[in-house]
Amino acid sequence: MTFAWYGHLKYKQSALWKVIILSWMIAFMEYCFQVPANRIGSYQFSTAQLKTIQEVITLIVFSFFSIFYLKETLRWNYIAGFCCIIGAVFFIFKKW
Repeated sequence: MTFAWYGHLKYKQSALWKVIILSWMIAFMEYCFQVPANRIGSYQFSTAQLKTIQEVITLIVFSFFSIFYLKETLRWNYIAGFCCIIGAVFFIFKKW
């Protein structure tokens, strides 16, 4: 989804309608994998845990994507925010 939603930012001169179609084609392919993965994962994880896993994976992929593809810097406040999300992972997965 990272490439579908943010990849076009490198090509701002492209027509918006083309970008929308290409983004949805990419997103559709990911949904074809994500929906079965959620179904399979739901046997072991709660929906909150599945969403948390998805968000952590997305942030990791997005961090590398923004640094290497979009050539943006990873700033200290982004890292601090990601650390807060790691704290959320602890609370969501901790057996209380």
